[in-house]
Amino acid sequence: MNTGHRPLVVDAHHHLWDLSVRDQDWITGPALAPLRRTFTEGDLRAETAAAGVTATVLVQTVTVADETPEMLATARDSDLIAGVVGWTDLTAPDVADTLGALLALPGGEDLVGIRHQVQSEPDPAWLLRPDVRRGLTAVAGAGLAYDLVILPHQLPAATRVARELPGLTFVLDHAAKPPVASGDLEPWAARLRAFAALPNTVGKLSGLHTEADWHSWTVRDLRPYAGVLLDAFGPSRLMFGSDWPVCTLAAPYGRTLATARELTAALSPGERAAVFGSTAVETYRLGEHVARRAGHQAAT
Repeated sequence: MNTGHRPLVVDAHHHLWDLSVRDQDWITGPALAPLRRTFTEGDLRAETAAAGVTATVLVQTVTVADETPEMLATARDSDLIAGVVGWTDLTAPDVADTLGALLALPGGEDLVGIRHQVQSEPDPAWLLRPDVRRGLTAVAGAGLAYDLVILPHQLPAATRVARELPGLTFVLDHAAKPPVASGDLEPWAARLRAFAALPNTVGKLSGLHTEADWHSWTVRDLRPYAGVLLDAFGPSRLMFGSDWPVCTLAAPYGRTLATARELTAALSPGERAAVFGSTAVETYRLGEHVARRAGHQAAT
């Protein structure tokens, strides 16, 4: 099909996993049971095609070294996935060499960022540890971004390390998971604004409805949190991410994207184009990746 004239819509945050390759040990209990199956690039493609999404960013799910090369191989063979946010052990003494080796792999040019499950670290100041800071410096040296999956109480440490490492772009996933279900804004909002005040920070409009009541949430419930994100980062530093398939716990892919569009309806066309495309392209340096895939799509 020829997609050369389709408007650019980037889903800057989704996952894939194959339970026949490895377990996802975080999928436990009856509430998460709908996620306990394999989710493939083909499954994703069915969702994105129906929603008009033209490019995506695949994000790590487990702290296993083998997952990143696997994701790079998936992206290499896909005309949809334009970038990969992988994992490596930031605390390893040879982290810079490991990053170089990942970038040198077939498909390594699609590596655009690194992430670690900081939300699971018991130390609220984990990001400030000397070994972690050394690893973050190596991420910056490799020309990659760093995705933050954290909780509200970890925002102060994230703010401090982002201030002290101005050469690294920090991308905040899921708004640091604010307490949407309770309706509380503070102290989350103040902490997020302090983080977003730094020029080397970017946010994702993602994951809000999975922090709400999965069965009864409305756009009205999400609007105060989306408003803080938009005001704090501005459209030029905010990007849409579906968090698929995790988002399906609260809404299918189409409704997730439609909700993000409703939350940004008051923006100008140019501002919406940033949230749904150009912010991700600029932050993750996806220009060549998207162009290469668009050319392949047009040829097929």
